[in-house]
Amino acid sequence: MSIGKEIKRKRNVNGLTQDELADKIGVSRNYISDLENDRYVPSVKTLSKIANVLQMDLNFLSEMSEIQNK
Repeated sequence: MSIGKEIKRKRNVNGLTQDELADKIGVSRNYISDLENDRYVPSVKTLSKIANVLQMDLNFLSEMSEIQNK
């Protein structure tokens, strides 16, 4: 699973819209959409904010080659 798909899954589990998540972390809704559709890979700082809001365990990152290749 990609980072974007995991963000989308956790956002839905938490019952947040893209707008709500964007407001909570200080980015645009379009940026959230781009992340969820794998058009961008978030910075560590942004991913940390997202993980905090969505209560994500970042241990799943060790399995994702897109971060390891950056």
